[in-house]
Amino acid sequence: MARAMGTMAGSADDLKRAWLSSLAHERRASANTVRAYGDDLTRFLGFLERHFGHAVNRAALGHVLPADIRAFVTARRAEGLGARGVQRALAAIRSFFRYLTCENILENPAARVVRTPRVRRGLPRPLSEGDAERTLAEAATNDIEWLAARDVALLTLLYGAGLRISEALSLKRGDVPLGRAITILGKGGKERSVPVLPVVAEAIAHYAEQCPYTGARAAPLFLSRRGKPMSPREAQALMQKLRGRLGLPERATPHALRHSFATHLLAHGGDLRSVQELLGHASLSTTQTYTEIEVSHLMDVYARAHPRGH
Repeated sequence: MARAMGTMAGSADDLKRAWLSSLAHERRASANTVRAYGDDLTRFLGFLERHFGHAVNRAALGHVLPADIRAFVTARRAEGLGARGVQRALAAIRSFFRYLTCENILENPAARVVRTPRVRRGLPRPLSEGDAERTLAEAATNDIEWLAARDVALLTLLYGAGLRISEALSLKRGDVPLGRAITILGKGGKERSVPVLPVVAEAIAHYAEQCPYTGARAAPLFLSRRGKPMSPREAQALMQKLRGRLGLPERATPHALRHSFATHLLAHGGDLRSVQELLGHASLSTTQTYTEIEVSHLMDVYARAHPRGH
């Protein structure tokens, strides 16, 4: 039986658009976060419409119960959504209702009551030092010289500076030549200064010289074959091609080079706090996962080498 609707105006779609605008412009959430949260809330509102049996407006949102949100989670689980996906969906729903409260639109604590499933944090999966070097060498084998220079420059930047792919692709022509450090705008609009190794600066400078396309200082540095801004998907396709040639596992992605940067720094004596700053992690606990990799590796070596390990 359909739940009775109130008479309060304000469609859920209008409220969603206002919330997403607030996320993007006031909370400075990344474009990926805004897109993902928007998708999650769209699914939630669609579920409520079917669940309630009528269109969802401000009044209906005020009557949402914890049981309704749990029913949505159950439905998404049945569709194959994992614990991490549920965690994100609930974060989006909480953010939406928190926005409605802050804007004095309505007060509904239902989302705060629903417990988030625990997600066991998996360990980052870096490449070995040898595989990272092989990947950079293989990137230089493109028959088109300027594309080879671009691929080497991009992957050297990811591995040598520990950038996220979105951060690397955000560099502009005016950033070249790179100085001793570059300022990166990371997740949540947080700035950090990242030192630039000479080998990174040299690879970037070589690519900039080879690139056949010209543009303003504010134009993107990394370009596609046709002169358009290079996309993360193209970077992923590049790594897919390279790992196929080298016989590397599927974990050999652009982000794996960032993991490799952190893991290899720690393995060679880097301190945890410095690595945290270089990666732009808000929490030290996130960076500490890289120390678990080292411990796991040492235990494997110990088990293989010690007479009692067999």
